This record gives sequence, C-alpha cells and structure tokens, in this order.
Amino acid sequence: MAVSIPQILVAGLGNLPMPSTRHSLGQHLIDALAQRLGIRMSSDRKGIIGQGIVTLGETPVSLILYKSKSFMNVSGPSIAEVYRNSMSHRVVPQIGHNGIKSIISALGGEQGFYRFRLGIGERGATDAASFVMGRLTPHEREYWSENGLDLVIEEIERIARKTAR
Repeated sequence: MAVSIPQILVAGLGNLPMPSTRHSLGQHLIDALAQRLGIRMSSDRKGIIGQGIVTLGETPVSLILYKSKSFMNVSGPSIAEVYRNSMSHRVVPQIGHNGIKSIISALGGEQGFYRFRLGIGERGATDAASFVMGRLTPHEREYWSENGLDLVIEEIERIARKTAR
C-alpha cells in the first residue's frame, strides 16, 4: 500500500502593516520557512501564499504557507478559505486567542487544525500589549530565522509523520 504525502497548511498570524513586531512573528516565520525550504510566495487579493513538496528530515510533505492580508483578529475568513480549498484531510485542534477564534468562527466552528504557540512568556496585561507590539530585536529575528525555525520545522515534520500513517 502506497503512503500518501501528508498535506500541511501553515498559516502565520500577524499584521502585514507591522511586519517586524512580535505580534507578526507568525508571518515572520512564514517568510523564514519559505526562504529556508525554497517555496516561492505570491500575492493575491486576500493573502500571500506558496506551496511546494519539501522533505523535512526524511519525510516528504506537501506544504502550503500562507499569510493573510487581514489584521490578525479578523484573519479567519481568508485563512478558512485557503484551508477549505487546499486541505484534503483534517487533524485535531487547540483553541487560542482572537486570531485563532476568528479562524474557528470562519470555519463554522470547525477546529480541525494544529496550532504552534510562539508565546511571549508570563507578563502583565499592560506590559504584554506593549511588548507584543514592539519590534523584534536583532537577536529575536536571528533566533526565529535559525534555531527557532529549526524547532518549528521539527514540529511540522512530527505532524507530517503522524498524519502519513
């Protein structure tokens, strides 16, 4: 029996007008993944998307990368459209902040997706708001383009191996 290539959509949350902030770290990771894996991104009316078959470790994966042009908290409809149009199977979810809630709502309550948490640690509400809207430091940018990106790729590979079974 042939094993099918797992198909994974990675949607990076953020705000395109604020590309170098911690709030847009998910979109920074999409750019880093595209560059590292050689996936060409192209823009359309609702977002920026790229797709390719890549090998992560020893696992071939059909990988779709997506950044919505909508603000994070209302990015659900455009991400849901890509999800519905490109995914042939569903996986188990986790619920999260307003960006995730927007996606779940746009999917009509469906929660069949994995979620990577790129947290900011324990901070007070006021401190957290100003922190996430702050610009990525050179160290943070380097980390999420190198070691942090390696961790994300390892997690995508783990999910791909699990869904390939």
